[in-house]
Amino acid sequence: MKKILYFLFALVLVTTIIHGQKQLDNFEQLLESLKKGNEVKVRIHYAKCNLYIKGEKQKSSPNAIGGMTLDVFEYFAPGSIKNEKGFLASSKKSFISLNNDKFVYNYVKIKIYEDSSVEINAKYLEPNSFKVLMNETFKTVINNGKNRGGVWLYE
Repeated sequence: MKKILYFLFALVLVTTIIHGQKQLDNFEQLLESLKKGNEVKVRIHYAKCNLYIKGEKQKSSPNAIGGMTLDVFEYFAPGSIKNEKGFLASSKKSFISLNNDKFVYNYVKIKIYEDSSVEINAKYLEPNSFKVLMNETFKTVINNGKNRGGVWLYE
């Protein structure tokens, strides 16, 4: 019986190591993971975020999901740049196709604050002129499995 239990435990452990990702539930866990050199993946469920356009809160957010890794980031402790709250900032730019004939730069900037609140700015830029075609800001919190936060973090 003990051999079967050890085998099952080992199987669960190996499966978790190979396939599993640990969800980070708050800012402290995020910062600790990054300090250790771990790669952190961000998944944004925009429909669970509050959408703001030109500073005005919209009634709903698009049913879309985005993702990025936090491989390039900066952390600013409280007061380091005249900021009240500590935060981590990162951004990504990618070239995407919105439909068969229209390509844009998709620029996403994310700020994750020490109180686990999150602000995401998403822009579509015209490739030749960098004219802003879309500019949306989303606000939410880190999802901890118990709240309705729109940002999931995984290491």
